[in-house]
Amino acid sequence: MIKSELVEKLAAENPHLFQRDIENIVNAILDEIGEALARGDRVELRGFGAFSVKNRPARIGRNPRTGEQVDVGEKYVPQFKAGKEIRERLNRS
Repeated sequence: MIKSELVEKLAAENPHLFQRDIENIVNAILDEIGEALARGDRVELRGFGAFSVKNRPARIGRNPRTGEQVDVGEKYVPQFKAGKEIRERLNRS
């Protein structure tokens, strides 16, 4: 599912709201999650999961094509850990 499909689904489930308002709400939520992660904060949505930032330290990598050693700089990557309810929903038989 992509963001526009999510907006369409929410608009269909909530006919009393305008689609552009739903789109603004979805964008605001995603922007706030992104800003919190950029600050290094953890975002926890109970029942869904938690977003956090993980540090990957600098290392020496290897170019797979030439075999030459390459310096790979330190970076921060987003990480998601699914909540208990989501895991249970995925593993129903």
